[in-house]
Formats: sequence, C-alpha cells, structure tokens
Amino acid sequence: MSEKRLKRRKLINKLFLKNRLVILNEDTFEEIFSFKLNLMNVFVAATLGAILLISFTTVIIAFTPLREFIPGYSSSKLKRDATELALKSDSLTTALKKNEAYIKSIQKVLTGELEYAKFNKDSILATADEAPSQVDLSASEEELELRKEVATEEKNSKSNASKAKKK
Repeated sequence: MSEKRLKRRKLINKLFLKNRLVILNEDTFEEIFSFKLNLMNVFVAATLGAILLISFTTVIIAFTPLREFIPGYSSSKLKRDATELALKSDSLTTALKKNEAYIKSIQKVLTGELEYAKFNKDSILATADEAPSQVDLSASEEELELRKEVATEEKNSKSNASKAKKK
C-alpha cells in the first residue's frame, strides 16, 4: 500500500514541479521570452486549447454556408426549392385530374351519353375532388415468386454460415 502512495506522490510532485521555458536569440544568447511552467499547467492549457479549437470549428461549420460542403447536408435554398416544387407538382396533379374529369364529361355530352341539362362544371369538379384514385397494392404473381426465391436463398446462406461456424 505504501508503494502505491509513494508512486502517486512522485507523480503529483512531477506534475507540479516548476520548470522554466526560455527562448534565446542564438547569436547573442539574449533571453527573448521565458515562462515558469509545470506539467499540470501545460496539460490544462493544451486541453483548453483543444476544446476551444473544436468548439470554434463546430460553430463555424454549423452557422456558415460551409456546412453545404459536408456530405449529407444540403443548402437551405435547395430544401426550399424542393418544397416549392413538391407543392407545385401536387397542385398541378390536382388541376390535371379536374381537367380530365371535365373533358370526360364534355365527351359524354358530345357523344350523347349525358344530357346537356345535367352537365354542370361545378358538379363535375366536385365529383373529381371526391373520387380518390384507387391503387392496387396487392402483390403480383411475379413478386410472390421473387419473395419465395429470396427467402430460400436466405435460408441457404444461413445454413451455409452455420455449417462454416461448426467447422
């Protein structure tokens, strides 16, 4: 127990032992700069310097346009443009559906399937808004076959891996 205390005491003494750092002019041996330091001061100064450097770099990257050069970050203008385009495309698809419903109704009137008296643009557009498009999300036969093939390949690869581990 006393050996550990002695080692700890020596380490503490080394950390707080005063040393002098002197910078001299080589030609004249004139002292230009001098510091009294100990190991603990150097360690604390280096740690604080590293923390300041990391935080300064983080602040520069986070709050300036430099973050756009980091992979995965996109510019705010690009995000804004993408949002605007998504909204425009959504409104255009809605307008296209209304126009298609209107044109189909006009075709019905022209072919005689619908009387002109029952033809009203507002009622046609209202029915176009109410009718959601039905999408068939059921799996096709080809997709089911592909799923079976992938499942069998996964079983085979797992069994091969377990056999390799046993060897």
